[in-house]
Amino acid sequence: MRLLRLLLVSVAFMASASGAFAAEPKSGTDYLTLDTPVRADTGKKIEVVEVFMYHCPHCNALEPVMADWVKQQGDKIVFRRLHMASGLSDPQAHAFATLEAMNLLGGGIHEKIFHAIHVERNRLNTDAGLLDFVVKNGVDKAKYLEFFNSFAVQTKMKRSMQLVGQYKLDSAPSIVIDGHYVTSPAMAGVGKPVPAAHAALFQVMDALVAKANQEKNGATAAAPKAVKK
Repeated sequence: MRLLRLLLVSVAFMASASGAFAAEPKSGTDYLTLDTPVRADTGKKIEVVEVFMYHCPHCNALEPVMADWVKQQGDKIVFRRLHMASGLSDPQAHAFATLEAMNLLGGGIHEKIFHAIHVERNRLNTDAGLLDFVVKNGVDKAKYLEFFNSFAVQTKMKRSMQLVGQYKLDSAPSIVIDGHYVTSPAMAGVGKPVPAAHAALFQVMDALVAKANQEKNGATAAAPKAVKK
């Protein structure tokens, strides 16, 4: 697993380094442009949303290299994840919303859930199973249940499902840039093996972040006007 991750990061880095020579990503091919943007209040920073599902093997493969890409962006972006839910009773989406509300996703539990499902073959597809798992990994049971049953988390679940509809998504993983552009490994890297598909995805994401930044902040200086003689 560690060797695979290093390979993926290496391929992505090489693709990024040669980005200046890559063809400009095309709307309708490498990404989709939403007719009605769904922009968040992120100031001058560009919002990047990763829409995923814990049980999705493609999401699991993308997770570690996505984390590396996010680190490379520094403070240019505001990154967040959104778990695609099959409904308000979806156990994994509900667990994610609960852990997010508790501000616990940065403590390693997010990665541990992926590992348990895809490496240890623990399906974690029930509320009881997920509760047992997070408690065994250091989450306070009473606090978890308090958040799990809260109106705030129920509202978060409903909002997440609403956003997936507004983004017009029907599969994961998908990436939404500034609420306006949607791409994915399947779109950007169609027909390519996983490392190359991820590298192609990050090239498209780099281009879309730059595009959104220019649109929002005028980040690219305008060409000098010709001087009349």
